[in-house]
Amino acid sequence: MALRVPEELSARVPAEERGAGRDDVRLMVSRGPAVSHHAFRELPGLLRAGDVLVVNTSPTLAAAVTGRLGGDGGGVVVVHFSTRGDDGRWAVELRDPDGRGSTRPRRGGPVGAVVRLPGGGRLVLEEPLVAGAPGAGRLWWASVSVEVPELLAGYGRPVRYGYTERDQPLSAYQTVFARPSPDGSGSAEMPSAGRPFTAGMVAELVSRGVQFAPVTLHTGVASAEAHEPPYPERFEVPEASAWLVGAARAGGGRIVAVGTTAVRALESAAGDDGVVRPAAGWTDLVVTPGRGVRAVDGLLTGLHEPEASHLLMLEAVAGRVALGRAYAEALRRRYLWHEFGDVHLLLPEEGPH
Repeated sequence: MALRVPEELSARVPAEERGAGRDDVRLMVSRGPAVSHHAFRELPGLLRAGDVLVVNTSPTLAAAVTGRLGGDGGGVVVVHFSTRGDDGRWAVELRDPDGRGSTRPRRGGPVGAVVRLPGGGRLVLEEPLVAGAPGAGRLWWASVSVEVPELLAGYGRPVRYGYTERDQPLSAYQTVFARPSPDGSGSAEMPSAGRPFTAGMVAELVSRGVQFAPVTLHTGVASAEAHEPPYPERFEVPEASAWLVGAARAGGGRIVAVGTTAVRALESAAGDDGVVRPAAGWTDLVVTPGRGVRAVDGLLTGLHEPEASHLLMLEAVAGRVALGRAYAEALRRRYLWHEFGDVHLLLPEEGPH
């Protein structure tokens, strides 16, 4: 998409520090090429009884930890813990401090590199996460000598990028839908489309007949600079949610995913026939216009950078023309980008009445 997002449109602090609360963000609505502008608090009036919101329950981890490379004279490095593997290893990204509280990219590796962690732990890089893939040097499988959930609880902080103004508490990165995982897994980066929801908003939606289908997808560390496609991530679509989606579709309800992570989870559980079945494991699905969507009718999401791979998913849901028109409107109306910014609801085009 040929557009440039001015730096001043990056949301630098959470909505509750800019206004009256988490839900004090703007909501742009696309129905095909038609675009309208709302406050997020108007969402219940934009949905219908029988619609289902698919929400990601993955908790956000305090996934950034400062360590030192090698011996006592080793340089300071920030470890982003991305994804827990089935074998107990973790996919990690090493980054350099930028002197302003955030980080900048660094070369990955080499094999055998050691990072000394706070509290006496050690991390050893073993192999690239996906050998030969674009950006393969960024994420590496690493063995860690301590329990990572305990390490993050004691020394971690949320992953933060340079467009934000300052560190925020972990609570600023948790959504109302987040639930702890039994093994301490979670998302290295917040499933941010769910952030504006409050308990009051959820109650109002339920009272209007909108239902919620929880799924889980533990999102890894995004490629903030390179905009690589997403790597394999762990997901689960429980039986009750699969049933609810099927029942709603049979009854004429719309399935609206809250966030690209919810799309990835649900579409990973959808067969060629569009039926969603219970599923769990790893997904490497990348939703593109060519592949299309089978189970999702609409999407609530943040605003993505023009180069981001997520835009292919949005194009699969809404179409290129509609998406281009919406983003031009977002720039004209000076919507705010990124995880603390405004949100965009893509709905099916209204047919003639």
